[in-house]
Amino acid sequence: MSIAEAIAEAGAKPAGKRPFFLDTEIETVLAITMALVQELSVSRQRVDTLERLLERKGVLSRDEIEAYSPEPEAAIERALATQEYIARVLRIIQQRNEANQTSGDVASEDVAEEIGAGG
Repeated sequence: MSIAEAIAEAGAKPAGKRPFFLDTEIETVLAITMALVQELSVSRQRVDTLERLLERKGVLSRDEIEAYSPEPEAAIERALATQEYIARVLRIIQQRNEANQTSGDVASEDVAEEIGAGG
């Protein structure tokens, strides 16, 4: 999978226009923040699990983990993972840009307003 394909896949969205309940900018910052919180929470749990298992089995100490410096191939893989991560975190901005280019999507709040108005 290429970097471009991975980033495009990370930014996939459901069909339809995204509903906003607060100010658009506030919702954008909140969505980015919550994406970061979710990613960080999962990462911390996995890192903690790995460190505990490695230390319990006598494979590595936490000090050795802290001192690790990645080889060039690992650094490249990490860079790709970072780009995919950033794409997921900033997905709302990508989706908003795509929505601005698509005029046919209907937001659920637009349908609700039309029904409420006797549409």
